[in-house]
Amino acid sequence: MDILLSGFAIIIFSPLLIAIIIILKFTGEGEVFYKQIRIGRNLREFSVLKFATMLRNSPNIGPGTITLKNDPRILPVGKFLRKTKLNEIPQLINVLIGDMSLIGPRPQTSRCFYAFDTQTQQMIATVRPGLSGIGSIVFRDEELMLGNVDNSLQFYDGTIAPYKGSLERWYVQNKNFKVYLLLIFFTVECVITSRSHLLWRLFPDLPTPPKELSRYLS
Repeated sequence: MDILLSGFAIIIFSPLLIAIIIILKFTGEGEVFYKQIRIGRNLREFSVLKFATMLRNSPNIGPGTITLKNDPRILPVGKFLRKTKLNEIPQLINVLIGDMSLIGPRPQTSRCFYAFDTQTQQMIATVRPGLSGIGSIVFRDEELMLGNVDNSLQFYDGTIAPYKGSLERWYVQNKNFKVYLLLIFFTVECVITSRSHLLWRLFPDLPTPPKELSRYLS
């Protein structure tokens, strides 16, 4: 299913992909694609592929691999690509070659992966990471959350990472074809409406968010 759907999506999105490539080539720093090392299945590192949306040296500036709301490292065109999630489309290639699945725990950088507790790390490493997934859907507004606190790194490590980890554990424990299809639907819904209103109804057994996050996730 991953191969079938990702191959079909690449064909459907090809005119849009070509247009984005041309725009990126002649704007910003002229970079089109951005590769970043992420942790995959069985702790294997791989290069995740995205459209370039930030300054070339952004991982070495400010909060590093964590992105904040209105992050000054984001390029003008990049802001639109990130908001619409079009910057993630090249990861369909990662899905096609088997590095990722369409649905699964979001692949993390080393810094963010090891912010999870050991149990979460071990569980996540048993499945392919996803282009989207329960963590990606629930934390669609993660940049907004981080932009509203004084110490973004501390808030990520102490509040976001533990809850995100519990969501990813829930996925590993409950994954099946029905969940796979529903999460694809919720991903599309989030892109269109900016928030999934049915998620908590159809998955009532999701871990309860801490009070620090409840106002963002309600």
